[in-house]
Amino acid sequence: MLRALNIRDFVIVDRMDLEFDDGFTVLTGETGAGKSILIDALAMVLGERSDAGIVRQGAGKSEISAEFEIAGLAPLQRWLAGNDLAGDIDACLLRRVIDSGGRSRAFINGRAVTLAQLREAGEHLVDIHGQHEHQSVLRAAAQRGLLDAYAGLCDAADAVVAAWQRRQNLRQQLNALETNAAAFAAEREQLEWQVRELEALEFDPGEWQELLAEHARLAHAQSLIEGAQVAMDTLSEGDNSSVTQLAAAASRLDNLLEYDTRLKEIIDLVVSAQAQAQEAVYMLRAYQQRLELDPQRLREVEQRVDAVHTSARKYRVTPDALQEALAHARQRLDELGGASDVETVRKREAEAHAAYLAEAKKLSAGRRQAAKKLAGKVTAAMQTLALAGARFEIALNPLAEGNASGLEQIEFLVSAHQGIAPRPLAKVASGGELSRISLAIQTVTSEIAQVPTLIFDEVDAGIGGRVAEIVGRMLKTLGKKHQVMCVTHLPQVAASADRQWQVTKTAANGRVLSHATVLDDKQRVEEIARMLGGVKITETTRRHAAEMLKAVTRDS
Repeated sequence: MLRALNIRDFVIVDRMDLEFDDGFTVLTGETGAGKSILIDALAMVLGERSDAGIVRQGAGKSEISAEFEIAGLAPLQRWLAGNDLAGDIDACLLRRVIDSGGRSRAFINGRAVTLAQLREAGEHLVDIHGQHEHQSVLRAAAQRGLLDAYAGLCDAADAVVAAWQRRQNLRQQLNALETNAAAFAAEREQLEWQVRELEALEFDPGEWQELLAEHARLAHAQSLIEGAQVAMDTLSEGDNSSVTQLAAAASRLDNLLEYDTRLKEIIDLVVSAQAQAQEAVYMLRAYQQRLELDPQRLREVEQRVDAVHTSARKYRVTPDALQEALAHARQRLDELGGASDVETVRKREAEAHAAYLAEAKKLSAGRRQAAKKLAGKVTAAMQTLALAGARFEIALNPLAEGNASGLEQIEFLVSAHQGIAPRPLAKVASGGELSRISLAIQTVTSEIAQVPTLIFDEVDAGIGGRVAEIVGRMLKTLGKKHQVMCVTHLPQVAASADRQWQVTKTAANGRVLSHATVLDDKQRVEEIARMLGGVKITETTRRHAAEMLKAVTRDS
C-alpha cells in the first residue's frame, strides 16, 4: 500500500510530503484548492502521460516520488526481481522527474526504467477510479482476471493457457514438418549413413590408447632390439663392461678397508650398483627376447590407426570424440524419427486441440455462471449509488478460434439508464458515474481484488443526502480490506473516513500554492461543518458535524 508521497513543483504545489496509513482516507477542501492535483501527481508517478504544463511556473522541473509497502504482493516482487529492479525487502520506490521542456525520466528503486515499466509496476499497486487512464477495471485483461478470480477459476484459466500453448507448439511443429519434409528426409538419410559408418568403426577410447602404444612399439621394433643389445654390451657383455669394472673397484676398495673403515659405506654402494647393473642386464635380455619384428601386425595396426584418423577428419573431431559424435548422430536421428511422421504429429496436434477445447469449455461454463451472479450483485449495488435503473452486464463474446485466454472475450457493459442499450464500461462518459460503477464493482469483488490501494475521484458527483451516506459506508467497508482514498465534497462521505486531509490554497508573493494538512478531531468538526454550511459556520452546523462523526463511530 501507499506509505508516502513526495511532490516537488507540481502545478500549484511547491513542496508537499504526505504519509499515509491503511483504512479509508478522504481529501477535502475548497473547490480549486488542489485536491485532485494530488491524485494527478500520483497518476504521474504511476506512469500516466505528462507534459511541460505540469511543472510549477518558475521551476526547472517537477519531481514526484511514491513509496509503497509490497509485503504480500508476490506477483510484483517476482516482476521486480525478474527485471533486476528489486530494492529493500517489502518496499518499492517509484520516482518520476519531468523537466520544463516536457522531457520525462522514470525510476524504480533508484534504477532508470521506461515509462512502460513504470506503468506496469504501478498496475500492481494502485487503481485510480475517475477520469484517469490508470484504472485497471477498464482494461480487457483486468476484466477477465476479475471475473475469473471472483468465480474461483484462476487455476482453470491457467490450465487453458497451458493447453493452448501445447497445441500451438504442436501446430508449429506440424507446419515445420509439412514445409520441410524433404529436408528432414535428406537429413535423416545422411544421419543413418553416418551412424552405420561410425558403428562399423567400432571405436573404443580405451582400445585406441592401447593401439597407439602398440603402433609405436611395432614401428620402432628394430631400434628397440638394437638399443637393448648395446645396453647389454655396455653393462656386461663387452670388453671393460660396467659390471666387470664395478666388481674390480669393489675388490680394490675391499683390500684397503683394513686401513680405513670409513670405506665400508662406499664399498656397499659400489657392490649395490654392481648388483643393480647385473639385474638390468637380466631384464634387458628378457625384454629383447620378447621383441620381434612383425611387419604383418604392423600393417594391421597402421590400417586401423589410419581408419580412425580418416573418420575423425571426416566428422571434424579428434579421435577421442568419435564416440560422442556417434551419440549425437543417434540422438538427432531419434528426434527426427519421432517427429518426422507427419500423420503422427497431426494426430497429436488434434488430440492437443481437443484437450484445449475441453479445458476451455469448462472455463466458459464457469464464467457464464459467475458472470450472471456478479452482474446481478454489481447492478444491485449500483441502485444504491444514485444510478437507479442502471444495469451492469458481463458479455462473453465468442472467439472463432479461441486463444490462450479461452473461447470468449470478456467485456464489462453498463446501461446507465433504463431503456438504454448497454455499452462498454470504457465508453461511459461521466467521470463521477464511472467512479460509482467502479465503487460498486470493487465493493462486490473486494474479497478477491489484487491491487492494495484504491483511489476514488469524483465518486460523489451528482449525489447527496442518503446516497452520499451509502457511498461513505461503502468506502469505509472497502477500507477494511484495502487502502482507500477519496477526493470528496460531501460531508457524509468525509465523516465516514478513518482520517481526513484538508487541502488548502494560499497566495503569497504573486504565487498560488497548495498545501495539505492532517486534521485532528476538532479540526475535522470544523472542516465538515464548512462542507455542511458553506461560508458562514454556525454552532448548529458544528453540532451537526460533530453528530455525523459520532454516528459513524457508533455504527462502526
